Amino acid sequence: MMNEEGLGTTILQVGIVVQDIEAKAQAWAEVLGLPVPEIIVTGTYERAQTEHKGKPSNARAKLAFFHLGQVDLELIEPDGNPSTWQDQLDEHGDSLHHIAFEIAGMSERVAYLEAKGLSLVQRGEYPGGRYAYIDGKAQLGAILELLEND
Repeated sequence: MMNEEGLGTTILQVGIVVQDIEAKAQAWAEVLGLPVPEIIVTGTYERAQTEHKGKPSNARAKLAFFHLGQVDLELIEPDGNPSTWQDQLDEHGDSLHHIAFEIAGMSERVAYLEAKGLSLVQRGEYPGGRYAYIDGKAQLGAILELLEND
């Protein structure tokens, strides 16, 4: 559900950065009693138009998604290029990276959160939409991901 102001209440995913996605996907599959999901790779800069801290980045990542009802568990293995994923992995090792919200009006939502003192750390495109990572660690204890699908 989307509010006139604010972020809304639809959480789509919880993201975890990992050093070895194949091993962690296997471990999660065993714990959840599910098959190991397909591991995909994010698009190149030409496709994703990734920006990290306001600068273009060639960052890519391997991703695996466990579909768990309304919320997906997303595993992310960064490729070492500058990204919020790599920052998290370097600082905290395998760890929770973000909580993702479904939104409409990306520019307005980013501006709303920036007005609340949170900062945009990464943005990019994917087939069918766009994402933005907002650093809410100081205020909320977590990075927020905004997902806007066309």
